[in-house]
Amino acid sequence: MISFKNLVDINRSSEVPVFIQISNTMARLIKRGTLAQKYKLPGSRALSESLNVHRKTVIAAYDELMSQGWIEIVPSKGTFVSSKLPVIAPQSIDTEDGIACPKGKAAFSYYHRSALRRDDFKTEDMLTIDEGIPDVRIAPFQEVMRHSKNILAREYNLKHLSYGSIYGDPLLRNVLADYLHETRGLNITAENVLITRGSQMGMYLATQYIIGKGDLAVVGETNYWTANLTLTDQGAELLTVPVDRDGIVTKAIEELCKTRPIKAVYVTPHHHHPTTVTLSAERRVHLVQLAEKYGFAILEDDYDYDFHYQRAPLLPLASADTDHVVYMGAICKIVAPAYRVGYMVASKDFIQEVGHLRRIVDRQGDPILERAVANMLKQGDIQRHSKKALKLYKERRDSFNMLLHKFHSKHLTFEIPEGGMAFWVGLDKRYNWDMVRAECLKRHLKIPDSKPYDPFKLGHNHNRLGFASLNYEEQEKALRILSEVISAL
Repeated sequence: MISFKNLVDINRSSEVPVFIQISNTMARLIKRGTLAQKYKLPGSRALSESLNVHRKTVIAAYDELMSQGWIEIVPSKGTFVSSKLPVIAPQSIDTEDGIACPKGKAAFSYYHRSALRRDDFKTEDMLTIDEGIPDVRIAPFQEVMRHSKNILAREYNLKHLSYGSIYGDPLLRNVLADYLHETRGLNITAENVLITRGSQMGMYLATQYIIGKGDLAVVGETNYWTANLTLTDQGAELLTVPVDRDGIVTKAIEELCKTRPIKAVYVTPHHHHPTTVTLSAERRVHLVQLAEKYGFAILEDDYDYDFHYQRAPLLPLASADTDHVVYMGAICKIVAPAYRVGYMVASKDFIQEVGHLRRIVDRQGDPILERAVANMLKQGDIQRHSKKALKLYKERRDSFNMLLHKFHSKHLTFEIPEGGMAFWVGLDKRYNWDMVRAECLKRHLKIPDSKPYDPFKLGHNHNRLGFASLNYEEQEKALRILSEVISAL
């Protein structure tokens, strides 16, 4: 005899009516074969007593099950699982706290993509030195809410709740074209702009059209880990070139081009990820010339253009050439990572083509958020926030630099970055970052995993330590723990 008390979980604080909770649970039990065809169900009085609910609730649940075809009433005999259902072999069921639950394993075959895996875990209560992300506590969320509310408050704007352009909000495309022209020197129109959910989405969409299986792509020997995955997942063979104080070595790219059919070169020229160095003006010109001569695409990821502290930032490669360059950036780096608004800038024909893939990947972004961001750019809210954030992050960079010197001058090597949100830190080779990271976790400090920054096993023993999301007190606490761990080792 089945004990429904242990199989039917009722959450009385849920917004879902209790009789629906009961009917849904029993329908699942039937679909799993736990309640077999023609199985006689308990009477409404007996089940109500077992579940500690009113009898009318059980009657309502049975009525719902009967209307859906799961059960049937046989006069003078009782209520049964429908005889019209096919015979279902009973499935084994695990339990949690006495409640039935599925095992959680797929009953079908699927392809594994183990290269894409990266261990992560929740760190809500853990002090964290991240890889270099903005401080969400200073995000202009009030301005985002105000603009979003103003849009929805006008009946005329309710049309934005429906399907819109696969290329993104038309107003945002126009505003961004003007903004990127004014701030980055890009000679573009709205037709050169595709709105994405961040620069990584732009990278993924671009590689789908540029890279085929076996095509050659050039990256730095140290490079953004996710970009490497995106290229290789699309079938690219990665060729690596050195990165020095002046950025990726373009002469090495030229030597490769002389003997190999290069399809694409991925760069983060403003602040190379992960080392933070800036690509020199000479190499920028050289790289564009190579693209013109050999016909490869430049994938320019300008993930933190707005955060440069020493001088005016160098203009992107795309400011000189949008025919060979696919330029990717993100508003979410300025505002907050959760506000997924980014952009891809390229030739009009390429943008038009990529939009068709966007249609089947993500149809469109968030029209209300995109329109709010457009209004924030038009009214200068984002620009004002960017200036405030730039000042704050420069102060945090300087304090992080001072604390690194204070606590770690004997064990670590580093230079103060000209921009971005992180330091590129070398560790005395008597130690390794895995050991340090493990010991830090024991002291409730999480630091980045260094392995993704050395995918080609160079043995540089560096790690990327972000400073922007930590205030002075948090920086001091985190770096003190780091110092204690290294000293103990």
